[in-house]
Amino acid sequence: MTYCVGLALADGIVLLADTRTNAGVDNISIFSKMHTFLLPDERFMALLTSGNLATAQAVVNLLHEGIPNEERTETLYTVPTMFRAAQLVGEAVRRIYRIDGPAMQAQNISFDVSFLLGGQIRGGNPRLFQVYAAGNFIEATADTPFLQIGEHKYGKPILDRAAGYDTDLYDGVKLALISMDSTLRSNLTVGPPVDLLVYRRDAFKFELKRRITEDDPYFRMIRERWSEALREAYLAIPRPNWSS
Repeated sequence: MTYCVGLALADGIVLLADTRTNAGVDNISIFSKMHTFLLPDERFMALLTSGNLATAQAVVNLLHEGIPNEERTETLYTVPTMFRAAQLVGEAVRRIYRIDGPAMQAQNISFDVSFLLGGQIRGGNPRLFQVYAAGNFIEATADTPFLQIGEHKYGKPILDRAAGYDTDLYDGVKLALISMDSTLRSNLTVGPPVDLLVYRRDAFKFELKRRITEDDPYFRMIRERWSEALREAYLAIPRPNWSS
């Protein structure tokens, strides 16, 4: 299982992904689920993956090698817009399904994969998309400025309550880390370390890229202070007066 979250904010994009993969309780590994595509001063993209590891890696490799069309071979380094980038990710997913899907079905393995694609190409705005296993996709908006893939239910409440389009980038980092901590506490199939990326509008390079371990002082402080704040808030709420 996986948990990845992206925030598309006025000042840029925050992306966070765990690194745990497992094929049973005794087969646990660490793989990065964050892949970056960069052309300095021209474009920046990051792709976060969830689902079957082999399928996700096949899609990422295909996006690096390129998908041929009638005129040329397209990659995320050549597409003209972020919308076309999301379309290309969807095309890569469908192409891998045509290649591997029948064999996976024969082995009773579901074609389970999804992606978060965030970035900016010069001439356009920063954008964040979620691409599904069918190759179709949705986009984050000012009304709903975050998207999640994988085991998302534990980390969603804090984002629903606190994330807004005008949230500062580094307040967005705090929200993403709290969201991840909630998921780590409630689901053992999501695990550290976690990969963090911060992209500022019109920079065309990442502002911060960091792997955060359980021993990271800031992440440990976030976990402790959030737990303490929840306990204090719970105790401060008056008890119900329903009993006489």
